[in-house]
Amino acid sequence: MRSSQQKLKLLGSLGSRPNGTSASTRQHPSDRRTTSPGTPTNHRPLRNNNHRQPPKPQQLVSGAFRGNSTSTISVASLRTVAREISVLDETENAVSLPRMDTVGLTPEVRAKAFNICRDYLHGAWKQIDLRDLVIKRVSGGLSNYLYHCSLPLTLAPIGNEPSQVLLRFYGQVHGEDALESLITESVIFALLSERKLGPKLYGVFPGGRIEQFLPARPLLTSELRDPELSGLIAQRMAQIHALNIPISKEASWLWGTMDRWLANIRENLSKASNVDEKQREIVLKLTEYNLDEEIKWLRNFLPQVGSPVVFSHNDMQEGNILVRPQYETLDEKLVLIDFEYCSYNYRGFDLANHFCEWSYNYNVEDYPNFAFLEHDLPSEEERLRFIREYVRVLRTEYEGNFPDREKDFFDNSPLFNEDHISKEVEAFTLASHFFWTLWAMVNGNVSKIPFGYWEYGLCRLETYFRLKKKYI
Repeated sequence: MRSSQQKLKLLGSLGSRPNGTSASTRQHPSDRRTTSPGTPTNHRPLRNNNHRQPPKPQQLVSGAFRGNSTSTISVASLRTVAREISVLDETENAVSLPRMDTVGLTPEVRAKAFNICRDYLHGAWKQIDLRDLVIKRVSGGLSNYLYHCSLPLTLAPIGNEPSQVLLRFYGQVHGEDALESLITESVIFALLSERKLGPKLYGVFPGGRIEQFLPARPLLTSELRDPELSGLIAQRMAQIHALNIPISKEASWLWGTMDRWLANIRENLSKASNVDEKQREIVLKLTEYNLDEEIKWLRNFLPQVGSPVVFSHNDMQEGNILVRPQYETLDEKLVLIDFEYCSYNYRGFDLANHFCEWSYNYNVEDYPNFAFLEHDLPSEEERLRFIREYVRVLRTEYEGNFPDREKDFFDNSPLFNEDHISKEVEAFTLASHFFWTLWAMVNGNVSKIPFGYWEYGLCRLETYFRLKKKYI
């Protein structure tokens, strides 16, 4: 098992997403860890990432976002968000970071953390002084700092205030695009938090946020096919897809991300230097493929499938799905994290990408630290069971979130057609393989994490071409 818990950083030159949200980070697959936050374990590594936020809690969480998912975000609220944002976070969500220490705990850091917790939290947090605050650095962040803050053991919460929180200080990023990106993700995070689809957001301050510290662990790959858990994942995906998020609803994220990654590959692939002889052979093999032509083909082919454009997670794999050891209702058992890829996208991509993850085992000690197990892909029965539960919940969510829809919409829309969804999944499986091929190639030349990026990219690309033959 990998001992590191670092977040994979894609190249800064990849820029912001077309809809204003950064899509430049995804944690390296071999670095995915199943842990309860702050508690080292020996479970399987998992691929996790982050999300970012900001705005004053009483305005964003308790005000503009109270109610159902169709709540609109007022201009005043967005301006409040903008005022509160000074920097941009680009690190891993703390719920998957197990190690905590006292490194970097200067008197200044402790004092700043204390003041923030007292200002933004309530109840018992108002009664402690600087010496009472229990604070530890959560290791794993690369461009921000993560701290676990808690009340002393001798002081219990007075009301419903949390006894422990995650304090996140953002890394500094400049420019209007960064601000726009952070506002977008702030809205997304707050909405998902309010809908109980992600960790709670307790507050946002200039330069960071306070969020829920969850005692949970990411799922194991093998758990994706557990009937109960798979059903819950289908429900969560349907709930996400039924949201009405006040961001651009164009399906531009997929193409914009791949275009930027491909531009990076064109510029840097020939400069690949940190490769051995065997890897160099793989790099040369990858250069033989005309990736530009494949993107053109996908641009022409995928829209013809007619996959509805919905708000999507776009990386719903086991590392981004937390299971809580204790919960009051089954609905609270799973929590989604890592929303930095969230955007409007073709629904088929989210579904196909999730099913593809069933077959990739990253818990491999020996290089290249992954295994493609095609026989672990969902069977037709498993896939249909997932789709049926997804459709059941999607219909219910749409009826609640879009009450003005006519009966004809629910009877005839491809949104709820199981056969149509199956066709979407088949077609967008190609997009998933090609998407993560580019991701691997971008990182193969820059990442310091021990993982077979080049091998992984070639594996995904060869699978892409094998499946593509069905459509040629």
